This record gives sequence, C-alpha cells and structure tokens, in this order.
Amino acid sequence: MRFENCRDCREEVVWWAFTADICMTVFKGLLGLMSGSVALVADSLHSGADVVASGVTQLSVKISSRPADEKYPFGYGNIQYISSAIVGMLLLFGASGLMYSSVMKILSGTFVAPSMFAAAGAAVTVIVNELMYRYQICVGNENNSPAIIANAWDNRSDAFSSAAVLVGVLASVLGFPIADTIAAIGVSALVGRIGLELIGKAVHGLMDSSVDVDLLRTAWQISVDTPNVHSVYFLRGRHVGEDVHLDLRLRVDPRLTVKDGSIVAEAVKARIQEAIPHARDIRLFVSPAPVVAVPARG
Repeated sequence: MRFENCRDCREEVVWWAFTADICMTVFKGLLGLMSGSVALVADSLHSGADVVASGVTQLSVKISSRPADEKYPFGYGNIQYISSAIVGMLLLFGASGLMYSSVMKILSGTFVAPSMFAAAGAAVTVIVNELMYRYQICVGNENNSPAIIANAWDNRSDAFSSAAVLVGVLASVLGFPIADTIAAIGVSALVGRIGLELIGKAVHGLMDSSVDVDLLRTAWQISVDTPNVHSVYFLRGRHVGEDVHLDLRLRVDPRLTVKDGSIVAEAVKARIQEAIPHARDIRLFVSPAPVVAVPARG
C-alpha cells in the first residue's frame, strides 16, 4: 500500500459512500419533483439503488474480514464477489425499469420541459459522485477489494448519468422538451451496461480465475532469484476476495537438508509477501533439483 492509512480508509469509505448516496437520493428526488425533470427523478432512483448497494458492500467487507475457520478454511473473501454481483443486478434491474418508463412517456407524448433548478441539481451530483468515485477507487485498488471497486464504479455511473441528465435538462430548457426523457433513456442504457460488467467480473472471480500474468511473473522472478532455488516448475494463483492465493513448487539445491530447504521456502514466501502485499496465502512445495551426473574423464 502507498500510505499507512489505506487500511483505515477501507473501514471508513463504505460509511462515506452510504451517507453520500442517501443525501443524493433525497436531493435529486426532491429537486426532480420540484423542477419537473423526469430524468432527475429517475436518477434519484439510481441513487436509491446505490444506497442498497453501499449497504451490501459494507456488510460484505465486514464479513470478508473474518478469519478462516473449519467451515470456510480459505476464508470469507469471496463474499465480496457476491456483493459485486448483487450491486450489478440492482443496477441492471433499475436500468430496465427506467428505460421502460421513459420509452412509454415518449410514446404517449407526455413530456414537458423542466426548470433550470434541475440543471443545477444535476451539476452538483456530477461533482459529488465523481469525488466519491475517486476516493473509493483509490481505497479499493490499494486494498484489492472487488466490493469497494464495484461500489466506486457505481458512483462513476451516477456521475455519468447525472451528466446526461444535465445535458438533457439544458436541451429541454432551450426548446427541446423531449430531450429530458431521452436523457433518461441514455442514463438507463449506461447504468445497465455497468451492471452487466460488474456481474461478469463477479462471476469471473467466483470461478477462481487466475491472477494477472504480471503478478505471477513477479512471484516467479522473486523465487528464482532467491539463493539455492534452481527453478520453479509449477506456479498458479487465484483471487479470494481481497487476497491472492499462490501455489508454488520449487526445486532447490539437492545438497540441502530438509531443514535448510524449509528455510529457503520461508525466504521465498517472505520476499513474495513483501513485493505482493495481498498475497496472504502462499503454499510452497520444495523438492531437490535433479543431480546431473558428471562424466568421468578418461
């Protein structure tokens, strides 16, 4: 981690996100009703889904911190992928409902231009959601948390949707009243796409997909650079929530005793954990390198 307080931010960020989402839901909902902006009211429903998403994220981060036990020997980290999938489904269902209602309004011809107050509200929410995205994506990346990263992208989707609302409101005020409803359709399409991406990433993680090749390459290089390690003949890794699990099989100097081989293995493990902070479970198997026979001189 770049900063010592990154771990503390992990515990605080979900509370900030939860509070911000509640405030944005109420703010956009009331202002949308007062100004007559369909897009802003729809955007407030999006923020309402964010409140639920933040609650789910908060719960998943807390559960994933539990230590491994007999029931879950690999820990509770994968709960964060489930959380990410729930957030994605909320966005997808919300987007579907929003698109349906907006299309029906256009077909029925029941749309009117909102007031400029809606534009001011949309501008404020763009700024707030972008700031929350930057805060959460930093915390999520530093702590390798899929749940927090998913919630960050949820805020980024809110910023995009509010920007679309802002454009639609301004166009409506300038003489194109249908633009507000069209903006609502654009918002729903964008939110739905982000929801699908989050669901896909969650499924990818739950299927024990391999970690990034660069990370595996780093673990391999550290291992072969460790004294008395001849080669790495097996290496794989997977994500378990915020943690990275690695399996390595090393060949060491055949002249080493079993005790010395264990010391080499511990050295490799310590060096990998220093370079890859989220590698919290590293399983090492050590075997002697083949002895190459030296032909006798005639």
